[in-house]
Amino acid sequence: MNTNIDIIVPNFNKGKYLDECLNSVILQDYKNWILYIIDDNSDDNSKNILSKYKDNPKIKIIELKKNKGPAFCRNLGMRISNSNFVSFLDSDDFWVPNKISSHLKFMLDGNLNFTFSDYQTFFEKDDIKKYIKKTNITNMLNFKKFIKNSSINTSTMVLKRSIIKNTKFKNVGLLEDYLFKCDLFKQGISAHKVDKNLAFYRVLESSRSSSRFKNIFQLWRINKKYNKLNFFNNMISILMISFNSIKKYGLK
Repeated sequence: MNTNIDIIVPNFNKGKYLDECLNSVILQDYKNWILYIIDDNSDDNSKNILSKYKDNPKIKIIELKKNKGPAFCRNLGMRISNSNFVSFLDSDDFWVPNKISSHLKFMLDGNLNFTFSDYQTFFEKDDIKKYIKKTNITNMLNFKKFIKNSSINTSTMVLKRSIIKNTKFKNVGLLEDYLFKCDLFKQGISAHKVDKNLAFYRVLESSRSSSRFKNIFQLWRINKKYNKLNFFNNMISILMISFNSIKKYGLK
């Protein structure tokens, strides 16, 4: 297998977690990758951490002069990278060592263009990780299923570049990754699961995804404005996504 893959990592003020994130890429058993990390004008210690990796020819560091948000960072990464496969990794998440090799073998063997995997969520307090149960996501998702079960974590996705076309992350404030996936699915694409736990997802109290009511309001807005769901289907979408979220993360 001699296939290139690009890894796009947006970062804003996650310097505390960058080493764990980046080292999980460096330690992959598959080595034919390029990592693009877009620092979104961080004002913590991120730049100092990133300076340790500036001499690694496989890691491209782009430092923005103004804070632009994760949608802009991911779009920039997609624009400047050029491999046939694209993956995403949030700067406070990390992968297991066979993440890339598992995806690429699965995709090439099955001629697939959109894959994801199960993952394990954890909370962290005083530098102690508390892991909760691994996900058990259905093996295939399309648009109809995804708007009821949006369990594909962005840090687990691998895409063939050819399906992205002009699809971009929209700067909608919250849930831009949900909308991006919906836009892919609306092309008639299906996503298939690599039946392994290949990533770890850190839940932060300060994370943008920690406010349930804001998320529900934004989900309603996106479903109505962009997905064109009527009132009934929008309610079903919100209830089912909320139910699946509680199954994954509990009531925290």
